[in-house]
Amino acid sequence: MSLDLTRAPVHQTALRLKNGQLRVEQYAKALLARIAARDPEVHAWAYIDHEYVLAQARKLDKIPAEKRGPLHGVPVAIKDIALTKDMPTRYNSDIYRGTTASSIDAACVATLRASGALLLGKTHSTEFAATTEGGPCVNPHNVKHTPGGSSSGSAAAVADFQVPLALGTQTGGSVVRPASYTGVYGFKATWGAISREGLAQYSITCDTPGFFARNVDDLELLAKVYDLEDIPSTKFQLQGARIGFLKTHVWDLAPAGPSLQVAWEKAKDLLTQHGAKVEEIEWPDADFEKLTKWHLAIMNGEGRSAFYGHYVLDKDNLPSFLIDQVENNNNISRLDFLEALDGSARLRPIWDRFSTQYDAIITPSVPDIAPEGLEFTGDASFCQPWSLLHAPCINLPGFAGEKGLPIGLTLVAGRYHDRQVLDTGKTIGNIFEKEGGFNSSL
Repeated sequence: MSLDLTRAPVHQTALRLKNGQLRVEQYAKALLARIAARDPEVHAWAYIDHEYVLAQARKLDKIPAEKRGPLHGVPVAIKDIALTKDMPTRYNSDIYRGTTASSIDAACVATLRASGALLLGKTHSTEFAATTEGGPCVNPHNVKHTPGGSSSGSAAAVADFQVPLALGTQTGGSVVRPASYTGVYGFKATWGAISREGLAQYSITCDTPGFFARNVDDLELLAKVYDLEDIPSTKFQLQGARIGFLKTHVWDLAPAGPSLQVAWEKAKDLLTQHGAKVEEIEWPDADFEKLTKWHLAIMNGEGRSAFYGHYVLDKDNLPSFLIDQVENNNNISRLDFLEALDGSARLRPIWDRFSTQYDAIITPSVPDIAPEGLEFTGDASFCQPWSLLHAPCINLPGFAGEKGLPIGLTLVAGRYHDRQVLDTGKTIGNIFEKEGGFNSSL
């Protein structure tokens, strides 16, 4: 039986690409065929040039083995808010609809290119990665439902086997939420661990690059390329591990829906059966419940400056949501903004210390399955605290929600424990995928 390259784990395929057992052009053709067959329905891609992809693949195939980079020929999709020197960057905005390629790459894109990756194309985002209104992209598991946002196309393309890896960004819940809705791994790095230069800015306090993959080993390839280093931590062992389940205040605020409630209890049961010591835990300080309102204040405060240039350039083509931020129609005062900045800064080291009391901490990714319809990309309130706390986190897929749609849970740690999150996520994620109950029909 021949290998289906669209479904092969890329950490295995990468070895074959590097030693010449597999040609980059062959791999690219397999993915482009999948895209041609599926994307007219999924609409994951904002820009892709098949002939250009094949030309780049042939160039990579000509590189001598000894000069091939760590990601030689590995296909990666780029969220269309990152500058790319060979593809247009349009931010899903009418203001930039007709623009051509930039003269430079965003720093995180330049790292991928220098590592030998095959940049396959640009994936759909909500407008400026800031609005909650869906674009053309749908959930590949059920096209009547949203894939989430703002990294809609990146999550959908990975879930639909159109690409093995994709770049996303998270300011509120734009990596973790779509990963949960589409049933893939979505990893948000520690804030500041990966450069944001050349990415559309919303909040300098929260904007963070992240990635999508169908397994953790593939994410580890990227962690190595971006040189993510941890504060030293021990190797995760599930047997006897102390695992905290943190509902947070959002459980009642959102509130938690039926699919989340079922996944939550099943996750606790599974980890207990595998030898972990599971316990429900609470926030270590009452002020953590203020993170929701503080996140809103910071989004409004920093959104005013982030979108002011677009407002001056072409207000008529800016969505009302962003106009409201520039004009401060939400009436966020400077005192509100400063309280949010200073309050969240105080909580970060408290969270870092608290998280070390547990071998792993699990928290919800989303309130429920992906909402029906494309008008709304879903509730990010479970994700917002981790964006504001600058904590690394990963959506762990595997659970089946209503209508057969996937739902995941988040593994989170203290700052600069990115590799620990991946190592722990691999062990726990394997259990959730095998025993959580979700079976993809894709």
